[in-house]
Amino acid sequence: MRIGLLTEGGYPYATGEARLWCDRLVRGLPQHEFELYALSRSAEQERARIPLPQHVTHVRTAPLWAPADDGRTYSRRERRRFADCFKELVHGICAGAPDPFAAGLYGLAGLAREQGGLYAALRSESAVRALEAACRAPGASRTVQAAHVADLLEFVDELECMLRPLSLDWYEEDARGEGLGAVDVCHAAAGGVAALPGLLAKRFFGVPLLVTEYGVQLRAHYLSHLGAGQGEEPRPAVRALLAAFHLRLASEIYARADFLTPGNAHARRWQERCGATRDRLRTVYPGMEADRFATVGESAERGDPDTLVWVGRVEPAKDLIALLHAFAEVRRAEPRARLRIFATAADPGYLADCRSLAAQLFPDEAADSVTVGENPVAFEEIGGPNAPSAAEAYGAGRVVVLSSVIEGFPLTLAEAMLCGRATVSTDVGAVREVIGGTGLVVPPRNPRALAEACLSLLGDAERAERLGAAARARALELFTVEQNVAAFQEIYLRLLAKGSGRPDGGGIPFARPPEARVPGHWTSPTWAKPAPDPTSEAAV
Repeated sequence: MRIGLLTEGGYPYATGEARLWCDRLVRGLPQHEFELYALSRSAEQERARIPLPQHVTHVRTAPLWAPADDGRTYSRRERRRFADCFKELVHGICAGAPDPFAAGLYGLAGLAREQGGLYAALRSESAVRALEAACRAPGASRTVQAAHVADLLEFVDELECMLRPLSLDWYEEDARGEGLGAVDVCHAAAGGVAALPGLLAKRFFGVPLLVTEYGVQLRAHYLSHLGAGQGEEPRPAVRALLAAFHLRLASEIYARADFLTPGNAHARRWQERCGATRDRLRTVYPGMEADRFATVGESAERGDPDTLVWVGRVEPAKDLIALLHAFAEVRRAEPRARLRIFATAADPGYLADCRSLAAQLFPDEAADSVTVGENPVAFEEIGGPNAPSAAEAYGAGRVVVLSSVIEGFPLTLAEAMLCGRATVSTDVGAVREVIGGTGLVVPPRNPRALAEACLSLLGDAERAERLGAAARARALELFTVEQNVAAFQEIYLRLLAKGSGRPDGGGIPFARPPEARVPGHWTSPTWAKPAPDPTSEAAV
């Protein structure tokens, strides 16, 4: 089977949130051919690609960051056609109308497929005027109606980048038999722009589309403009237009995809609210390499009984400020307690704030007047001398803490469970679903509740050990690479058996034999001719 894997800023690059699970999926299914179609976010990212297995037959990359002007200009008739399609698209965005949005999107895709790129047309004055008319039309929100010329220009620039997949040459099957139109299944590793090529392959060639979302792209976009992201905030009108575009695109993807695999129930609820039907949904948890944590998880050593451990990226969404205040209460009740914070990556400014607060809350302690003091809060890095691996970081203490205010699927929590550690977590994202009763859950932004839960486990070694054992058993059942790969193998076969709308195969699985793609004399039409009847006159 040929799988077209669609990514944006992840696999096969060395960085990106979808890199690990995509790599594990591809390596776990060597019986299939994978073709990678990657949208990149930066030139630096493209320079760092991970080694690929042999059954990845080819990789195509398209940048979303570089100028895409191909010098293409349209005739008057083509410009009129573009204007009609673009008006429908922006009307669907501004008025929240799904049918005009879809008609405009596929109309622009058809124009790009026949005539070439859309770069110049999308950045033209006629595009800006069409957008302005849509913003002023009845049905648009007040924020959109108040858009100025600078807002319109900024949104058109953003829209051109997001619609670049419409102009790519990924779809038509070339002389080597490569192209999204020739694969058996398109698998988008995320929603949003990453799934747009799969949406077009389904539209034009009837290729089944599978969309996996471990972090809902629509939700991530909303959060990026609520203080969770970095960089300069766009103005209100631009923010409203971008949100409307992402909502319409997500709704179209959820409505047209043959199958959707959210990574947790939290993501599944988002997809259902945006139009996905339950018969096309199946939760598939991310797969993790349980062997990495087996030594710690199976060891009789339960870690330092007085140590709390936190592991993750140091950033505002993780709310380490609340954790430090909670630990101050823990220290008042349990003076021997320690907190070790292991960073996998860090926002430098936020890390400096956390270090400063820790120094204020916990002055260095010393046994006597000549001994160097030591702070009960330690900031360390995974890979450092005291924690060469993530497993050793989790194994450093009896209890692992998660203090986030924003989470999708909490991978660090699942890793702590594989290590057999009791956990205390805030009730955000898919935390309750992952824990499943094997740890303590408290409200977010509540340091007192967090402190009380930590103290209850620090003071009860038997309970902590019992919860840790239950957590490891649950993680081994649900969150391993093996269950993840098996689930996708089943879904691939289900989509292939269901058939498609291909005109050449009539929706019949294996209508085109695999040997037809192998160069040689057997690829000629004569291979399919029946042998002559030996009793006939022609045979004599």
